[in-house]
Amino acid sequence: MAYLQFNKAELVNLEYSLKRELLATNRAGGYCNTTIVGCNTRKYHGLLAVPIDRFGGHRYMLLSALDETLLQHGMPFNLGIHCYGDIYEPRGHKYIVDFEMDPYPVITYRVGGMLFKKEILFVVGSGQLLIRYTLLDAHSHTVLRLKPYLAFRSIHALTVANPDADTHYRPEEGGVSFCLYKGFPRLHLQISKKSDYVHAPDWYKNIVYKEEYRRGFDCQEDLLVPGFFELPLEKGESIVFSASTEPVSHRNLKAQFTREAKRRMPRDNYDNCLKAAAEQLFAEEGPLSRICTGFSWHEIGGMRETCIALPGLTLYNNGDVKRFEKILSDLISEQKKPFLKGSDQVESPLRLTEAVQQLVQFTGDAEDAWKKYGKFLKQVVESYLNGRPEVKLHDNGLLWAEKPGVALSWMNAYIDGKPVTERRGYQVETNCLWYNAVCFALEMETRFGKAGSFTKRCADVKAAIEACFYDVFWVEARHHLADYVDETGQNVFTRPNQLYACSLPYSPVSEEVQADILHAVERELVTTRGIRTLSPKNPLYRSRYDGNQIERDTATHNGCTRPWLLGAYATGCFKLFGPSFVRKAQELVDGFQEDLNIHGIAAVAEIYDGDPPYIPHGAINSALSVSEIIRVKYMIKQNKEESL
Repeated sequence: MAYLQFNKAELVNLEYSLKRELLATNRAGGYCNTTIVGCNTRKYHGLLAVPIDRFGGHRYMLLSALDETLLQHGMPFNLGIHCYGDIYEPRGHKYIVDFEMDPYPVITYRVGGMLFKKEILFVVGSGQLLIRYTLLDAHSHTVLRLKPYLAFRSIHALTVANPDADTHYRPEEGGVSFCLYKGFPRLHLQISKKSDYVHAPDWYKNIVYKEEYRRGFDCQEDLLVPGFFELPLEKGESIVFSASTEPVSHRNLKAQFTREAKRRMPRDNYDNCLKAAAEQLFAEEGPLSRICTGFSWHEIGGMRETCIALPGLTLYNNGDVKRFEKILSDLISEQKKPFLKGSDQVESPLRLTEAVQQLVQFTGDAEDAWKKYGKFLKQVVESYLNGRPEVKLHDNGLLWAEKPGVALSWMNAYIDGKPVTERRGYQVETNCLWYNAVCFALEMETRFGKAGSFTKRCADVKAAIEACFYDVFWVEARHHLADYVDETGQNVFTRPNQLYACSLPYSPVSEEVQADILHAVERELVTTRGIRTLSPKNPLYRSRYDGNQIERDTATHNGCTRPWLLGAYATGCFKLFGPSFVRKAQELVDGFQEDLNIHGIAAVAEIYDGDPPYIPHGAINSALSVSEIIRVKYMIKQNKEESL
């Protein structure tokens, strides 16, 4: 029995199937993402989205959909499905009898006496999508018709019928190619078996993306159908369709599909699902190795997200130190200016220290890590010592973050251009990360460098923070730390940012205080789907990530949970309580197994509602969520071994 289970009887129910999304990536920024019945519900959905260098490396949707039609005795049975407002046409999902996702998406249709299978692969490192069709059973002469829907637009935009689109085609080996607009790569559509192409360009108008409509965004699009392919299929025969930004040999498509299929990781248990999800998040583009924050709409190579997710996706996932170092070095090279000169992510440069510390903990070689990254980490610390545009170092050693109208922390949602949670002043996590970075730099430079003005300044800042941190942040009435402190005093909201006082290698508070923090977080923020961003006791608490954009942006950091915060929580608990926390940690990560067959199949979502039934939302495969669950599972294994 397959590990990932789907209710076969419910596949024809759109309430069931449209909430489940498949994802295939090429590990180079490109992706295929749609629902398990092939109906696109987001503008980000489509079969072939790829980054285009001449457009700044941003991703563009070339092929939105491909309708399959089976013909027998002159009668067509269209397997496609599109939404036109309240109408779905055609309704090919009614023929679906099975869906599998191990190791890649497989959809099976039954139409009368015909049994038809579709298998989807995205070629690793290439802008090529492969679909293998197999006619498993048929009792009459059968013809397959394939009808492509072309978009040629940014994944963040929508297109409308227009006279500028070049509807002409170019014959190619085993197919045809198109380029709707100047500057785009040609889209090559080729088939392993000889087919007839009928050119009949037409715009299919007013296709609606239900998720965009529900979220209050523009949701209607026109797509160009340039024509269709037709070819006969024999019982038991397989053919392979290729959509690619480069021409390929159509004669090799079958063999290519077989090779690619063998490279896919199995999704036959929880750990392998996480490993496969992690692998989808890498983006090897040219000389750069980066991480995609989440599919399908998040950026690639984000500074904050890479620093947080990198250890989990590499070190704790499969011990890949080489990939860790390559991605970290590329991040430093690519983001050198925001790391050293200023950024609207006030704490992100300080997270680089935490990433290197995890490398040290994993390898046990502090000297080598400091040799590779110490110079840059010192420069980061010096940038805060000397002053940055977004943050000032005060005489008490604490960092004051302020940029009017800008949410400088990771809680960076905006409504009408105004931050929902600006958090200006002394942010608790920023100052914990700052203290940790100063202490690490001081220790490493003392051990492997030489004492001087830098170590003297670090020692002075360290002493100043230790003298004031508790008094500035401790909220006696609540027995936890303030979320931030501004000129009016403490913000006493119970939020998860204080976890960094417990999770980092160096803490500015005692173990007794750390225990109080962890108990407060456990009482009010811990759920079976991550850590709430605000206590339910707070009048601003919003548990549901639903409604229009204002309602969603209000909820995102005011109650909804973030799975990735489990990493900091579990780290703090294991540091303080040791192997006795194993059982609780196991319960916290095991809860996500229940959701591997919803939202993003075999992946972990970005956000969950703060209250049961904990519905997943946001990116269907989140780098932060996947990486930190992998990290917690690694800590569980370590602590189990230590307790033997």
